[in-house]
Amino acid sequence: MNLQDLKYLVAVAEHRHFGRAAVACSVSQPTLSSQIRKLEETLGVKLLERTNKRVDLTPVGGQILSHAQMALAQTREMETVARAARDPLIGSLRLGVIPTLAPYLMPLILRPMRQAYPGLMLELWEDQTHALIEGIRGHRLDAALLATPAAAPEITEIELFREPLLAALPPRHKFSRAKSVPEEALASELLVLSEGHCLANQALAACGQRSGAPRSPLQSGMQAATLETLVNLVAAGYGATLIPALAVESLRRRQISIRPLAGDSARTIRLASRPGFARPQALRALEKVIRRAVEPVLS
Repeated sequence: MNLQDLKYLVAVAEHRHFGRAAVACSVSQPTLSSQIRKLEETLGVKLLERTNKRVDLTPVGGQILSHAQMALAQTREMETVARAARDPLIGSLRLGVIPTLAPYLMPLILRPMRQAYPGLMLELWEDQTHALIEGIRGHRLDAALLATPAAAPEITEIELFREPLLAALPPRHKFSRAKSVPEEALASELLVLSEGHCLANQALAACGQRSGAPRSPLQSGMQAATLETLVNLVAAGYGATLIPALAVESLRRRQISIRPLAGDSARTIRLASRPGFARPQALRALEKVIRRAVEPVLS
């Protein structure tokens, strides 16, 4: 048994297909199949159930898969520790970012990161908060940029910056020229992102909707997966919404009015990681670049 055999098993479990797993592992299908059979012979148990259309794990295969994933994660950690001992600012940094932040923050930091730390390569994974937290827990991510607390003792967080929320309104809205917009006044027409996006919960809370309360018919019938789609709905006159400050420049070109909120609602962007991450210097480098990049935009 060796680590490569475990990588083959994990790939087959992920793709449920020998051909696709072989492509992912950059080997021929016969080679992958042969190594999986040798692994089964070494362990003395059947790991996979093969059919013409797909491959499934046996019950014991599922248990062994968990150990294989942990072994590979620990191997990556050993490699990370070794790289960090040589130079913590060289190599990849696997960073997760929530979808309501990634399109607006990344253009501000990617070039400065490359200029300041040319040996540090960001590998980006955009997903919702719960998936990013699981990615950190499972060692698939080194860190993540979140807009809500992780609320997990095995994850440490640093507050990076406070990002105001603003009202996005149709051009002829009654508040479209107001100095500021009372959040509660938008409650009846508030459009929000679909379930799972933390910005949706933050917008609802800012406009006075209790946590866990049922969404209005408008909110249930007009859900969007991206801020761009949500703002297009606003521009078409379907309602109003709240957008984070970093998104304003990208979304201002739409036929909408963007106004400050009377209650000064905001979200806090955090950098989350594992307490024992072997390259804290890389996280501090990222933190430094982010703070410097957002200051002129948010000031």
